[in-house]
Amino acid sequence: MKKLFAILVILVLSFGFKAKADEGMWLLPLIEKLNMGKMTELGLKLSAEDIYSLNKASIKDAIVIFGGGCTGEIVSSQGLILTNHHCGYGSIQAHSSVEHDYLRDGFWAMSKEEELTNPNLSVTFLIRIEEVTDQILANVKQGMSETERSTAINEARQIIEKKTVEGNNYRASVGSFYGGNYFYLLVYERYNDVRLVGAPPSSIGKFGSDTDNWEWPRHTGDFSVFRVYSGPDGKPAPYSKENIPLKPKYYLPVSIKDLNKGDFAMILGYPGRTNRYMTSFEINEQLQILHPDRIKIRGIKQDIWMKDMQADQKVNIQYSNKYFTSSNYWKYSIGQKAGLERLNVKAKKEEIENQFNKWVVDNPDRNAKYGEALNMIKTATEGRAEYYNALQYLNECIQGCELFTMNQGVAALITALKSGDKQKTDEAVAQIKNNASRFYKDYNPPTDNKSMKAMLKLYRADVSAKFHPDFYVNVVDKKFKGNIDKFVDDMFKRSVFASEEKLNAFLNKPVLKTLETDPVYLTSTSIYKVGAEVSKGSSQFDAGLTTGKRLWIAALMEMAPEKTRYPDANSTMRLSYGTVQDYDPRDAVTYKYYTTLQGVVDKYKPGDYEFDLPKRLIDLNNKKDYGRYGSSKGYMPVCFLTTNDITGGNSGSPVMNGNGELIGLAFDGNWESMSGDIAYEPELQRTIVVDIRCVLWVMDVYAGAKHLVDEMTIVQ
Repeated sequence: MKKLFAILVILVLSFGFKAKADEGMWLLPLIEKLNMGKMTELGLKLSAEDIYSLNKASIKDAIVIFGGGCTGEIVSSQGLILTNHHCGYGSIQAHSSVEHDYLRDGFWAMSKEEELTNPNLSVTFLIRIEEVTDQILANVKQGMSETERSTAINEARQIIEKKTVEGNNYRASVGSFYGGNYFYLLVYERYNDVRLVGAPPSSIGKFGSDTDNWEWPRHTGDFSVFRVYSGPDGKPAPYSKENIPLKPKYYLPVSIKDLNKGDFAMILGYPGRTNRYMTSFEINEQLQILHPDRIKIRGIKQDIWMKDMQADQKVNIQYSNKYFTSSNYWKYSIGQKAGLERLNVKAKKEEIENQFNKWVVDNPDRNAKYGEALNMIKTATEGRAEYYNALQYLNECIQGCELFTMNQGVAALITALKSGDKQKTDEAVAQIKNNASRFYKDYNPPTDNKSMKAMLKLYRADVSAKFHPDFYVNVVDKKFKGNIDKFVDDMFKRSVFASEEKLNAFLNKPVLKTLETDPVYLTSTSIYKVGAEVSKGSSQFDAGLTTGKRLWIAALMEMAPEKTRYPDANSTMRLSYGTVQDYDPRDAVTYKYYTTLQGVVDKYKPGDYEFDLPKRLIDLNNKKDYGRYGSSKGYMPVCFLTTNDITGGNSGSPVMNGNGELIGLAFDGNWESMSGDIAYEPELQRTIVVDIRCVLWVMDVYAGAKHLVDEMTIVQ
C-alpha cells in the first residue's frame, strides 16, 4: 500500500488498538495487517487467508451481492443461498397472486423442479480487490479543476476496467475510497439465473412490520431461500432448463451450537453508504431538509396506501413491496434525525472542525493545501439548499404519482410517429407494452388517484413557486380553477395510460395527436422539465463540494495519523467484527442479547397485519417442539444482538462465529444507534440478527422443508 498503508501499519505497531474494536467496515486486503490481532483476541480461529484469498477458496467466495441492494451467502454445494425475507420480498411478491399468495402463506419448493425463476434477479461474486491509486492518479496534475481531474480519473478508470475484462466473463469497477484520495479495482462475476426456493409467510418473515422495524427486542424470522444456477459448464448463463445448480468455490458451514454473551461475531457483506466524515454543514442539511421532507411526504403517501392495502387483498399484494420500500427509510429518517439531535452530533463535528481550523493555520503549507476545505463544503451546502429541498420534494412526491412513470418511452414513440418509420414505431410500441405489463400488474388506479391528489397539493403548498411545473398555472388554474382533485380525476378519465386496457387499445393504432395531448404525457413532461432545471441549479455546487470533501478527508488523515481510519461504505465488500452483547438503552434498562419464540407468541394479536401469527407456529411453541434447534437452556432462539458495524446493504449478510460457521443473518440496526451511518456510538450501536437456529427450525419443523437443511453442513 502507499502512504496510507504505512500510516495504518504504524498505528497498529505503535499505538495498538486505540480505536474501538468493533467500529469499522474494513477492506479485505487490509485485514491481515490491521485487524487479525484484535479479531484473534476476541475469538477468531481463522487466518486472514481463510477469509480472503486469491490463491484458494475462502469465505469471500461464499458471499454474494444479492440483487441490487442486499447481501446473500452460499450455504450448500448445490448453490443454495440465504438472504433476508425483505431482500427477497420483491421476488416473492412478483410470484404472488390472490390464488397463490406467497406473501401471506409462504412458499417452499419441495424439489428443484418447483423452484421459481426470477428474470430480473442476479447474484454477483467478488473475484478480487486490487489497489490502483497510482495508475488512476498518474495523469492528475496539481492545479487541475475538478472537471479536469474527473476526466483524467475516468480515462484511467476506463483503461483499467477494459483491460481487466478482456478474455473473460468478469465485470470490473474502479471504486473511489476516502473521498477520492484512493482507488481500488474490484473484479466480479455475475450469475443471472437465480430461483426462489423458499420463504416463510410474512407473519414470520415480516413479523412486527413497521412497529418493530429498527427496534429491539425483535422477533422477526427475516430470511428467504434462493438457488443460483449456472450453465452446464459451470459458467454464468441466462435462464435455461439445461442449467444446473451452481457448484460454488466455497460455501458456509452452519452452526447450531448455543450462543453466549461475548462470543466472537464476524460479518462479510456489502454495506451501501456511510458518511462518517460528514461535516456539521452537511449534518445541518440532513436535519433541516432531507429527513423532515422524507418523513412528511412518505408519511402522507403511506397512510393512503395502507388504508387501501388493508381493505383489499389484491391491493395488499400489489403495494406490499412498494410500501415496505418506502416505509423502511421513512422510519430510518425519523430515527436518524432523533438520534443526531439526541447525541448532539452536529456539535461534536463542530469540535473536530475547530481543531482542524487551529491545526491548519499553524503551518503555511497545510493552510495552502487544506485551508479552504471547510469553506468549500459550507458554501456548497448552503448554496444548494433551495435546490436540494425542491429536488427532495420532486423525487418523493413523484414516487406517490405512479402513473407519471408510464411516460417512459413515449418520447421515442412520438419521434417515430412523426418520422413515419413503421419499424421504429413498432419497436417503441413494443417497449411501452413491455413496461406496461410489469407496471399494471402492481398498480391500482383508485389508490394512485388518491395519492396523486395528495402529492400534487403538498408540492404546491410546500415548494417555492419558482420551482412549480407550469401545469399548475396553465392547466390546474386556468382550466380547473385551482382544483387539483378535478384536475387529477380528469386525467384518469381521459388519459390512455389510466389503465392497461386503454393503453393497449391505443398502442394497437397509435395516433400522434392523441399522444401529444394526453394529460399524463403533458403533466409528466412539465414535471421532468422542472426537474432538469432544478438538477442543473443544484449541480453548480457539485464541484466545490467534491473538492472540499476530498481535501477534508485527506486533512483529517494527516491531522491525526495515530487514528485508524477505514473508508466510508460504498457498496463494496467489507468485514466487520465484534461480539454478541446486550446493551443499556437508557437509565435502569438493560436489553439482553437474545429473543425467543415465546416472545413472538407474547406479541401475538389475532387479525393484526403486523402481529398476527400462523396457528401452526403457536401450536409448535406450546408443545415446545423445537427439534434439534432449541437452546440447551430451554428456549427456542429467534434473534440476537452483536456489536458489529453495519449499514443498509448488509441486509442478509452472514454473521459467523470464530470458526467461520454461519450463526445468523444480519437484518437491522437498533433504534438508539440510528445516527450510526454518520457517527458510530460504541455503547449503543448493535446489529440485529436472525438466529440461524430459527431459520432452520422454520424450514425443517414448521414448513417441512427438511431437504433444504439436509443440503447444508450442520455443525452441532
